[in-house]
Amino acid sequence: MAKAMLIDVSKCTACKGCQVACKAWNELPAEKTEFKGTYENPLSLSPTTWTRVKFIEMAENGEVKWLFLKTQCLHCTEATCVKVCPTGAAHKTEEGAILIDKEKCTGCKYCVQNCPFEIPKYDADENKVFKCRFCFDRVSNGLTPACALTCPPGAVRFGERDELVSLGRDRVSALKANGNPNAKLYGETELGGLGVMYVLPEKASIYGLPKEPRVPISVVLWEDILKPLGPILGGAAVAAFALSFLLNIGYKHGEEAEEGGEK
Repeated sequence: MAKAMLIDVSKCTACKGCQVACKAWNELPAEKTEFKGTYENPLSLSPTTWTRVKFIEMAENGEVKWLFLKTQCLHCTEATCVKVCPTGAAHKTEEGAILIDKEKCTGCKYCVQNCPFEIPKYDADENKVFKCRFCFDRVSNGLTPACALTCPPGAVRFGERDELVSLGRDRVSALKANGNPNAKLYGETELGGLGVMYVLPEKASIYGLPKEPRVPISVVLWEDILKPLGPILGGAAVAAFALSFLLNIGYKHGEEAEEGGEK
């Protein structure tokens, strides 16, 4: 993976400049939202919102502490969406970006069901799936992704992955030395290495990130067994989808139980 993004959560001010830049560059329409008692807006990713800032409120020494997390596709090296896509719509570029070809997407939602980070979003009107494209049209022309270019405090950085890993490690060391013992560079090794990494001052679970993201068993079965037999077994796709749904229920419940025990 040549290119990557490093998001230093400790520097994020929740200005939402990245949200605006993403909408503007990709010409994504605004969404009609309602106030739900939180500063988050919108409350989740959608087919027309590819990045958003998540607000986490926590108590520390009797005082309220705010944590922020820029959420988007993490462009995994071992991308489950690519593994399960039956049409090849989800694919990896040489730069490391995971793209979904709208023309090839059939709306099967296998990627939605299997993503460990719950990123791809299905649009019922178009019967297609959408997510962050890592500003591939900019990156392929030597430009910086819009969100990284616009970030005022420099919390979002883009460049060569090896260099960003080094910067991330140094930043984690500095945070630990300044009273953040749980600081971690998230994404350096998870799922073979993520294209979008986080410098986290707190445990990953506090931000809603899986502590140890895994490729679901259903994906392994699909990639190694069912998918190769697809041309022979016409019902393989249906079987894979059903198996994916059942196994992922157990996977997600296991994650929730693990996080509950950690707390």
